[in-house]
Amino acid sequence: MTSPRTSARPRARRRSRFTAVVALLLVVALAGSALVGGWMALTGTTQGQRLTGGPIVVPEELRPIITKAAKRCEAVPVEIFAAQIAAESGWDPDAVSPAGARGIAQFMPAVWEQYGIDADKDGSADIWNPVDAIHSAAELNCVNRRLVRDASGNRLHNTLAAYNAGFGSVLKYDGIPPFPETETYVARILEYAKTIVLTDGGTTRA
Repeated sequence: MTSPRTSARPRARRRSRFTAVVALLLVVALAGSALVGGWMALTGTTQGQRLTGGPIVVPEELRPIITKAAKRCEAVPVEIFAAQIAAESGWDPDAVSPAGARGIAQFMPAVWEQYGIDADKDGSADIWNPVDAIHSAAELNCVNRRLVRDASGNRLHNTLAAYNAGFGSVLKYDGIPPFPETETYVARILEYAKTIVLTDGGTTRA
């Protein structure tokens, strides 16, 4: 006959193993939820879409602004222009670069003083206002396009390079300056534009 003390030990061990298994399952479930949440957050950003190979999706609230602003400089296709804004700030109107560029279109303060416009007619040309900044970026593209017209190479590519490095650098090097940042910037915009989503209908190709 088995004593009560002897029979209690296996039951205690079974309860202990059951508790450990439940705890492990909870940990796995929580970790899985965190990973899924992190993945969804990542793929919802321009950086995440680039890393995962997905299309670059223009936020709905910015689509009409970008479409209208692009008409200020039709020599730069709207898909390229949208990709440029994505490359500049990832749609963040509060973005500030280490160099001091500000806003969704990443204007340096001195450049904004010269080229910033009051696109929404509220009485102020505001570098932090997406409407003002995006329209100003389109205007600056056309200014740069005129200024780099005599440089060798693709005029659109040179226009984009001038936005990043300044038209003076494009003229100095007679084309896209040999700056890694500028070369990467132009290449990134052209790559983004291949799969940019600017309408509800899906991918818009440049």
